[in-house]
Amino acid sequence: MINKEFFKNAEEVAAEKGITVEDVYEIFKKALTNSFKKIYGNTSCRVVINPEKTEILLFSVHRVVETLSETPNPEDYQEMLLEDAKAIKAGYKVGDLVEQQINIKNFGRTAIGAAKSVYTQGVRTLEREKAYAYFKDLEDEMVTGEVRNIGEKFIVIDLGYNVTAALPLSELLPNDHFQIGDTIRVYIKKVEQTTKEPKVSISRTDRQLVTRLMENYIPEIKSGIIEIKGIARDPGDRSKIAIFSNDPRVDAIGSCVGEGGNRIKEIVSALGGEKVDLYKWSEEPEELIANSLQPASVTKVLNVDLKNKTSIAVVPDEHLSLAIGKSGQNVRLAVQSCGWKIDIMPTSEAYEKGLLI
Repeated sequence: MINKEFFKNAEEVAAEKGITVEDVYEIFKKALTNSFKKIYGNTSCRVVINPEKTEILLFSVHRVVETLSETPNPEDYQEMLLEDAKAIKAGYKVGDLVEQQINIKNFGRTAIGAAKSVYTQGVRTLEREKAYAYFKDLEDEMVTGEVRNIGEKFIVIDLGYNVTAALPLSELLPNDHFQIGDTIRVYIKKVEQTTKEPKVSISRTDRQLVTRLMENYIPEIKSGIIEIKGIARDPGDRSKIAIFSNDPRVDAIGSCVGEGGNRIKEIVSALGGEKVDLYKWSEEPEELIANSLQPASVTKVLNVDLKNKTSIAVVPDEHLSLAIGKSGQNVRLAVQSCGWKIDIMPTSEAYEKGLLI
């Protein structure tokens, strides 16, 4: 059977659904086998698809036996008596396979319709499976999508592979103002398989979005030369990030900021203006705690409890409000990013209590 239209359609379907043309051929083989079974009552057939000759061939397949089994194995080939096989070709012997070409054009309208239905469903199923596998690999990663629709409670994002995801307004940043057709960077939190397209949960408020953006714009982080040791975030307002260079020749802060601040500016822009504070990680608790409270200066770190990870940071009186931050933001983000509980004390109070000499 020659069908140029099928091969043209197979290539179009493969391109549209993001699958290979070989996948399409396999689905069609299963559909044709299914129709063969409906007509002949068994699955003993072989389908040959030859794209070079734009040819589709169907063969019934029987195993030659001396006597028919009382309970045939449905998973095995249909049986054919030796005498019947010899009537086709004298040289057949027990155990041989007898193949006879079937004219697909002789299939009834119902069988052809069933084959088309199985084929269409098979393509859809494979498309869903491929899409699920693709996005499952992207779990915990950042991707770029396109705003498809804007509703009252969520924005519909086209992620490609015929998959859309609903981004709740609660997962948007305060300064996000997207229009239909805009591109948008999102973090994939979770991917679940469903009976339809995969369910992809996305966010712009997750702190890992900042991590992925830094990996994207700072090659030293992507390569592992610079590590993000801790990160805390008030989405849309401020992030505080502890970084460490594994190469003493590489300045962690300078590399992340970039020449003229170009790298950090790109990240801030991608976050809708969210401020990004960077500080140097240290294995020495006193240094780490002092660094985490930047831009405030720290006079001394006292009462460092390694077991409970608690401390007191003494700061100049004029830096007290800066160390604490608006509504306690600076110290809260410092605590979350460095992993230490920090009590702030002004220098004057530390002298009054005899903690400083």
